[in-house]
Order: sequence, then C-alpha cells, then structure tokens
Amino acid sequence: MDHKPKIAIQDLTKVFYKKASSVTALEEITMDIEDGEFVCLIGPSGCGKTTLLRILAGLENPSTGTFTIDQGKEDRPLQSMVFQERGVIPWLTVEENVAFGLKMRHLPKQTVKERTAYYLAKVGLGKFAKLYPKELSGGMKQRVSIARAFANDPEILLMDEPFGALDEQNKFILQEELLTIWSETKKTVLFITHSIDEALLLSDRILLMSSQPGRIIAEKIIDLPRPRTMEQVRANQTMADNFVEIWNHLQDEVQGSRV
Repeated sequence: MDHKPKIAIQDLTKVFYKKASSVTALEEITMDIEDGEFVCLIGPSGCGKTTLLRILAGLENPSTGTFTIDQGKEDRPLQSMVFQERGVIPWLTVEENVAFGLKMRHLPKQTVKERTAYYLAKVGLGKFAKLYPKELSGGMKQRVSIARAFANDPEILLMDEPFGALDEQNKFILQEELLTIWSETKKTVLFITHSIDEALLLSDRILLMSSQPGRIIAEKIIDLPRPRTMEQVRANQTMADNFVEIWNHLQDEVQGSRV
C-alpha cells in the first residue's frame, strides 16, 4: 500500500491578474505534510502564506499545479480555518459559535451538545457559554475560534496568525491550550506565524518561504521533545541557533525584495 501524506502539494503556482498586469503570489510550491504533523510557515509579509492557506481551504483556486488532502473519514469535513480575527459570528452566543459547524453537518443534538461543552471547557469558556462576542476580550474570541475549529473535527486545521493580535500573556496561554488540544487530537495543522519563538514552540517542522513570489526555500526540523515550554525553547542552544538562522533568512529575503 502506497504511503499517502495528509496534504500533498505539487508544483502549485498562483497568479493574480489585474487588468493589464499580473502578480505571481506563489511559485511552484511542492511539499508534503504528514498526518498529525504540526507545520509552521514563516516568510516575509506578502509572500503568499495566506494565499496558500486559502487555496487549501477551497477559497481560492491554484493557477497551475495540484494539491490533495487525504480524506480519512467520509463524514468529517476536510478543513477548518482559524483567522487572526473575524473568526466569530457576532449574533451567535459563544456556545452557538462553537456548535455552528456541527449543526451545519446536521449531527445529532446530543452529539452537538456534548462536543460543544467539551471544547468550551478545554479552552476555559464553559461559564461564558451564553455570552455574545461583543462581551468578550480579543483573547476569548480567539478561544471561541479554536474551540469551534476543533469541535468540528476536520481532517486538517489551517491557522492564519491566530494569535497575532494578542498581547504576550494571552498569546502564551492560548499557545499552551492549542498544544494541549492538539496533543490529544493529533490533528494535522498548517500554521502561519510571523513569530519565530511561536514557531519553535509549536511546530514539528518550520517551512521558510521566500519573498514574493512565495517559494519554499528551506525547512527546519524541530526535534525538541514535547511537551515544551517557552522557557525550554529559549534555554536550548539548538533552538537559539535555529532562531538566528530563521531571523537571518527573513532579513535576507526582506532586503532582497527591496533591491
């Protein structure tokens, strides 16, 4: 039996056309992501990271090339996407937001209720179930988005800088909660971040992208044992070396794009 990666991307290119001009956002992206792997994408602003996630989410079509997501269970959605903001539906309560995807799939009421309660408890929002998003802080809204994404039980999770707008304290709390839920569910995660520290803490592997047009130009295997803490990441010499290499890569790409 042939081995199938969870996500397989082959020679994927995306060109945006505007009247007489065109912009190549992504160029010949080829990569495999294994089932249960946590992969972070890092690259300069405007390198096509979000475009790649939108293609995998079915929100954009590639210009050329292909991708496949291995469908494990027929009754499970292929993907859920978590954005930096805009993730919650303002006229639904916290509970209704988390249950939204499950209800759309017409799952039994008891299943919806149990799974919603489980993930609300996981992200510490059980007692806030009846509140509306306008009554929540930014960090709490992101917890709602994460709970909803995991509750929907997708094949893969696509996360576009979900903690980018949060203060450091909330960011650390949510990173830990995300890793706790991920370690239990072993979802396949593709996670965009601009934070090198965040990528080193979260990922099994970091993919480095070039400036526009975005290409995968290097990868880092992060073999620090789990569970990890930020203190362990910062105290580890290999992680410190990785940080400097990734930092230099980003600097080189940003400078190169300005020449």
